[in-house]
Amino acid sequence: MKNVKIGTVQTTCSADIHENRAKAVEKIREAAAQGAQIVCLQELFTSLYFCDVEDHDNFKLGESIPGPTTDILQPLAKELGVVIIASLFEKRAQGLYHNTTAVMDADGTYLGKYRKMHIPDDPGYYEKFYFTPGDLGYKIFETRFARIGVLICWDQWYPEAARITSLMGAEILFYPTAIGWDLDEKDPVINREQHDAWETIQRSHAVANGLYVVSVNRVGTEANQQFWGGSFVANPHGRLLYKASHDREEVHVQEIDLDKTEYYRTTWPYLRDRRIDSYTPITKRFIDGD
Repeated sequence: MKNVKIGTVQTTCSADIHENRAKAVEKIREAAAQGAQIVCLQELFTSLYFCDVEDHDNFKLGESIPGPTTDILQPLAKELGVVIIASLFEKRAQGLYHNTTAVMDADGTYLGKYRKMHIPDDPGYYEKFYFTPGDLGYKIFETRFARIGVLICWDQWYPEAARITSLMGAEILFYPTAIGWDLDEKDPVINREQHDAWETIQRSHAVANGLYVVSVNRVGTEANQQFWGGSFVANPHGRLLYKASHDREEVHVQEIDLDKTEYYRTTWPYLRDRRIDSYTPITKRFIDGD
């Protein structure tokens, strides 16, 4: 067996960057004390989710990568012997910003970054105002414990992103996330549908690609959003091994067996039966004959 212990850190955030960083360090230590080998933090954990408004002052939250936060997390990773997945607001240059996740190996080495490819622009999620779409392509990271792929929040709705990252050899797919319910929406059916769709699409990526999927979301009320938590770990057939609450901070460590991927991929050989010769139309925006 190739067992790996995955730590998920689901928390609230405040307007104080230093406080949020300190909380992240505390929770990473807590996960490591429970045996975690890879620890994933939620999307944009150093601040409130600022994309609910279009405000130029929020660009002050951007930082270089590597930079202030990775300078804290790299020695922590080395001290604890854990891989850390950290979602940050990257300032690449003046006027050029990305929604980016940095990965640090268990010896403190900075392995690189993934820049969010799919950028939403919806009420409460005005990310196109802040973020340039990623230009590094899809990425995998060879860590001490596993070969991991990282996608970010809105990426989770796109099976193409999960497929490509899986085909690159990812053993585990991580999704740092920030998503919640609009407090003005009073219809419980709509709220339930939104959450269920979010969970279902990600569990479907586990099934279609025969690999573990880990999604880490925030909790708490910020402005007009109630972030719904619900962080989870799904096995390569989409079964939930763990699911967090909707309203509490939680640190959880889930042991998984990466050798199980062989069982699921040979029993359900979706990769074997792909008709790659027929997929050229997928690169079109819409197949309308134009």
